[in-house]
Amino acid sequence: MTPLLAAAQPSGLAAYIPLIFVFVLATFIGLDVIRNVSRLLHTPLMSLTNAISAVVIVGAILVAGYEGTSDQPWWINVLGLVAIAAASVNIVSGFLITNRMLKMFKSREPEKKS
Repeated sequence: MTPLLAAAQPSGLAAYIPLIFVFVLATFIGLDVIRNVSRLLHTPLMSLTNAISAVVIVGAILVAGYEGTSDQPWWINVLGLVAIAAASVNIVSGFLITNRMLKMFKSREPEKKS
């Protein structure tokens, strides 16, 4: 790499500021979208959230298990493990809540009189 290109790239914490900005922005947008969802759409939203969390787990496994170059900070692997744990909890609880909601819509059989 030429010295001109090396000087143009930020290093240290400055390299992660755009990523932190995107994370904070996505958090606020996600909260706003979830708050404005009608009650009828919560079950499909949970299914979509489970699918997104499955993709997050795959990415987090790649990040947590990556032992790349020596310039990668150790806390990136820790954040990968935290992402795996959070997405796993989200998937399991999403399936439990969706199952509970679907049970509410099942018709109950009337009791038989003898």
